[in-house]
Amino acid sequence: MTKLIAENRRARFDYFLEETIEAGIVLTGTEVKALRLGRANIAESYASAEGREFILINAYIPEYGPANRFNHEPKRHRKLLLHRKQIDKLIGAIQREGRTVVPTKLYFDDKGRAKLELAVAKGKKIHDKRQVEADRDWARDKARLMRDKG
Repeated sequence: MTKLIAENRRARFDYFLEETIEAGIVLTGTEVKALRLGRANIAESYASAEGREFILINAYIPEYGPANRFNHEPKRHRKLLLHRKQIDKLIGAIQREGRTVVPTKLYFDDKGRAKLELAVAKGKKIHDKRQVEADRDWARDKARLMRDKG
């Protein structure tokens, strides 16, 4: 049973999501406490390769009130914990195929550890977005027609 903290619903609209990978995330104590309160935003964030490791950039975890001067920087870069093969695979997808690594969910797993679900994504063009919207509308109309006839 996982506890969802934040979800990037915009990613499905802006990208074709191809493959997902679960990654650990290096956090400080005040960040974990702020996440336990359920306040975080990963909508504008992305993962970037820096050398031989991945960094989560622009994720917003608000300051934890009771920590006062021992608090963390809300938008600091956070290291992601991945296996070497996963890192090599993601770097290859970014360099060869022009893909982007987008965080889709931030959650606590069964053991209480903060995890981040990353997706290898390909950007959508405007006409792709329109086509997806038209398909969704047609599916809705088709279901309505079938319901009315049956």
